[in-house]
Amino acid sequence: MKNLARKFGTSVFDDVIMLERLPATTYQSLRRSIDLGVPLEPEVAGIVAAAMKEWAVEQGATHFTHWFQPMTGITAGKHDSFLTPQGNGTVMLEFSGKELIKGEPDASSFPNGGLRNTFEARGYTVWDCTSPAFVWDKTLYIPTAFCSYNGEALDAKTPLLRSMEALSVQALRILRLFGNTSARHVESTVGAEQEYFLVDRALYEKRLDLKICGRTLFGAQPPKGQEMDDHYCGRIRLRIADYMHQLDDALWKLGIPSKTKHNEVAPAQHELAPVFESCNVAADHNQLTMDIMRMIAKRNGLACLLHEKPFEQINGSGKHNNWSLSTSDGVNLFHPGKTPYENIQFLVFVCAVIRAVDRYAGLLRMTSAYAGNDLRLGGQEAPPSIISIFLGNHLTDILTAIARGEEEPQTMSDVLVTSVATLPNLQKDDSDRNRTSPFAFTGNKFEFRMLGSSASISSVNMVLNTIVAESLETFADRLECSKDFDAEIRKIITDTINQHGRILFNGNGYTTTWREEAQRRGLLNIPDAVRAAEELLKKETVQLFEHFGVLSQEECRARYEIMLEKYSKTVEIEARTMLQMACQEMMPAVVRYCGDVADQLNSLEKAGMNVAAVRRRLEQLTHKMNTAFERVDALKHSLNTLPSLLPELAVYCRNEIRPRMEQLRKQVDALETEIEKKEWPIPDYTDLLHRV
Repeated sequence: MKNLARKFGTSVFDDVIMLERLPATTYQSLRRSIDLGVPLEPEVAGIVAAAMKEWAVEQGATHFTHWFQPMTGITAGKHDSFLTPQGNGTVMLEFSGKELIKGEPDASSFPNGGLRNTFEARGYTVWDCTSPAFVWDKTLYIPTAFCSYNGEALDAKTPLLRSMEALSVQALRILRLFGNTSARHVESTVGAEQEYFLVDRALYEKRLDLKICGRTLFGAQPPKGQEMDDHYCGRIRLRIADYMHQLDDALWKLGIPSKTKHNEVAPAQHELAPVFESCNVAADHNQLTMDIMRMIAKRNGLACLLHEKPFEQINGSGKHNNWSLSTSDGVNLFHPGKTPYENIQFLVFVCAVIRAVDRYAGLLRMTSAYAGNDLRLGGQEAPPSIISIFLGNHLTDILTAIARGEEEPQTMSDVLVTSVATLPNLQKDDSDRNRTSPFAFTGNKFEFRMLGSSASISSVNMVLNTIVAESLETFADRLECSKDFDAEIRKIITDTINQHGRILFNGNGYTTTWREEAQRRGLLNIPDAVRAAEELLKKETVQLFEHFGVLSQEECRARYEIMLEKYSKTVEIEARTMLQMACQEMMPAVVRYCGDVADQLNSLEKAGMNVAAVRRRLEQLTHKMNTAFERVDALKHSLNTLPSLLPELAVYCRNEIRPRMEQLRKQVDALETEIEKKEWPIPDYTDLLHRV
């Protein structure tokens, strides 16, 4: 246990290291910047850079990189050596304050939605001192924001940091009204549960679709999938357990608080859950976690699949974004206490969330919309595409009673009676868990379950922070002008439930009756990423982001363009990969097999045997083969007639290319079930899911 505690964060330039290595005045100045958002003094950067370089070299680092999160969904950085030639055949190790604070990558080479062109390519990375630097693979990683020459955000981090500041300002206004004068800021905190698949690397290498697209484009259902429910939280196989041990070890050294690990529902599927951290740090850590997952998997002869739906008709992988608010003096603003009906401050913050999610449901849905997640949402594994909030019956009853002017419920079903003599009765949360809800209150946090496993958590938390800030601002304006504080709070709760209570739903989100009920309530049902991207262009979206300084109109437009471009490219790449596999692997195998059956038929006929059944089988195979070739030709034709401009291209990919892909897959998968396994050119689902 002592070794484990000593190991945690050993590769991180954290507060302990800074306190140890920096002069007191430098440390205090840096802490002010981290805690209060005060601009960093230039002379401080040089002192910090020298200490950071010395520490990193001791950790084995030879290079440094400005590590940033462009709008690709992954991370980037160019690596520079600490070496500086002296002109006399010697070198020195140098790292200046300027190099710490600023870098200059090519902004036009990353997705930018038209904000930068090749002839105006300059961009900047700027040190984010609120997220600690770390050493990984002999390189000092410096978390940075990434912006254009004109100051537009070209990354996921910059808008997230802006939203965190906006939320803190408005939350503090509410806290001051409740008499809290000690909190200096309010921080959004996140714990991101990460689901993933592990498959054998040798089998992975034999499948072009997995290597290029991250998901299977073909694959008939195996005899056994997840029907027996025997994988979830079951015994972890030795090979997987060894991988998880190595993963934990790597994450802990980097200060990533990996806490929980277990088998998920689908075979070969697993989950990792960390402890809550600052929203910004959690976003950095989740990106780093995904990188390390893939790296350690490869070292162990495995492949880590982070696609949202790698196997059709098998549960896909999500990323549950557990979001909460905490004050600098240690108060969780979503902790209801033992008697939440008396905790008015808690109810005010819950109402801010209810109002925000109802007003901006489409914008929140947009954060989980991309080509991969379109294949996952709405199945018996993930929430539907309709945004709703699960509060649990008790909390819902409290808010409803206040809105109706009734007496609040005074009793709570707070004890779980086990009815087993040897087991103690347990204190339980005020609300059950609802896996079908996209946005559920789970005791002291809200869990957004719509994200796919490959997604960055920055976008959803940027939106959550901003929309809740807008509600808190509205509430603060009302309370500051009110002559009767208590009466105004009750009116805020009443107005919230009366005007936005339609977003509350505690039932089964999978049912047809809920979809019908949601439509009657006027709730949005946005089925795909192409439609969801339009939320970024709405007047109210632009006004919201501009008001809080989170995104400008140009930055909103750029993100819309990037969403559609990424969707279109993803679908095109998948379609071309599908055609290559069909034309070069599957269909040649089918033709050969049909030829073999025909040869066998001829031999049996010559022997004078009754071959009616064999003839029927050959006719059936030939019919399926011909239909598959027709589907190949149809997909080829669709790809040859692609529109050249957005948004028409994205709409075409959604309406034309994807249906053609589904038709081809259905036909080829049917052929897979008819052909001898040894003749099928790629590993099947049984190989991939049950031979890890």
